[in-house]
Amino acid sequence: MKRLRSIALMMTILMTASYAMAQQINDAERLAKRDAILKDITGAAMPDNSVSILKFGAKGDGRHDCKKAFDKAMAFARKKGGAKITVPAGVYLLKGPIHFVSNVCVELQEGSVLRFSPEPQYYLPTVKTSWEGTFLQNYSPMIYGYGLHDVSITGKGSIDGNAATTFATWKKDQRPSLLRSRQMNHDEVPVEGRNFGEGYLLRPQLIQFFDCKNITVEDVFLTNAPFWCLHLLRSENIICRGIRYDAKLVNNDGIDPEYSRNILIENIHFNNGDDNVAIKCGRDNDGWTTGIPSENIIIRNCHFKGLHAVVLGSEMSAGIQNVFVEDCTFAGYCKRGIYIKTNPDRGGFIRNIYVNNCEFDEVEDLFYATSMYAGEGLDNNKFTTVENIFVDNIRCRKARAAGLVLQGTTAKPITNVVFSNIEIGEAKNAISFDNTQGVVMSNCHIGGKAGVPTQVTEKDNIFK
Repeated sequence: MKRLRSIALMMTILMTASYAMAQQINDAERLAKRDAILKDITGAAMPDNSVSILKFGAKGDGRHDCKKAFDKAMAFARKKGGAKITVPAGVYLLKGPIHFVSNVCVELQEGSVLRFSPEPQYYLPTVKTSWEGTFLQNYSPMIYGYGLHDVSITGKGSIDGNAATTFATWKKDQRPSLLRSRQMNHDEVPVEGRNFGEGYLLRPQLIQFFDCKNITVEDVFLTNAPFWCLHLLRSENIICRGIRYDAKLVNNDGIDPEYSRNILIENIHFNNGDDNVAIKCGRDNDGWTTGIPSENIIIRNCHFKGLHAVVLGSEMSAGIQNVFVEDCTFAGYCKRGIYIKTNPDRGGFIRNIYVNNCEFDEVEDLFYATSMYAGEGLDNNKFTTVENIFVDNIRCRKARAAGLVLQGTTAKPITNVVFSNIEIGEAKNAISFDNTQGVVMSNCHIGGKAGVPTQVTEKDNIFK
């Protein structure tokens, strides 16, 4: 018996030492991987030429249509090989979109506002875009760039989508258009045949850069978007820094990287009517065909407020990997802190996810990973691989519903998940794990930390 106890003790010591070593290795690997990614992220090169938008006929009086002035400024920049277009204080009405060219920075100086007209007809003709993971032709985003390099929007000014009276009212009637787009996706209709725009109700994004390289969006204030605020589509080498939001219209996600890589999102003050950061990678057939994962994304020093802080999915059929969420806190209520969502429609993978040192106040769920999102696709057998998730030092005061949730499938369990140093003051349901393999927990306290055990007293005598 003594020998068995000694063996058991030795195994416990070895397992503990092995786990501690694995944690150290994981931290070292995480930092090395993150720093290697950071070295490849430079954002946009800034042009040397500088010209005021006023020279092209713009007036910041809130009444004069400045669309032609921005078109002329972009033509000037193309001819000169690039330009910084400065926008002085004032309100600039735009009856139509701004279409970027390469080597352009639009600098919105403090006190300036780009206010877009809400009438949908101004955002025609349609352009190549994507809507909830499906490529198609649709209304132009209010700020749009396609196939460009070195584009940036900087400064303390504002971009106002002004969409409350038109686009924001469309969601209740959008389902026929949505279903048409998804059917075209599943039927693999050529993208040039997927025509929407007038007669359909798919809202455009506020800002979209599509097939672009070297992008910087810094310090600007975004509000009243028709749909997603900043959509980074099939693009790379991107810096989003210091952006501020008050965007509470329908589906006003903050930042949506999709099929995009090498992205730094830092020092953002979110206040959104939907997800703060939603990492996506195509829906179903379009995602599998495109086959470009969203990867190498670093989110740090952000202040979250809105529906969910960081979401991976649910449109993610080409895969998501190498995502780092670090040193973030809350600016207000978030329904969920970290939310990974997929279902058997999607396929693909979500892997190599690192969450470190994040704090929330009151949430519905602190960490929620599900392979059964919305109960959809149960007969399609396109199961997602969800693996290699490392969560260390995250905290919240209260989880109304659940602290930590993992929902895999019998076909593809969620595998290799490490929770360490988790602190949740109060939770209705502390832990709910289904169809998982290789889940490790260390130094986790949900509902408070237990202290020294009480001593037996007379009232504890059950044989009295």
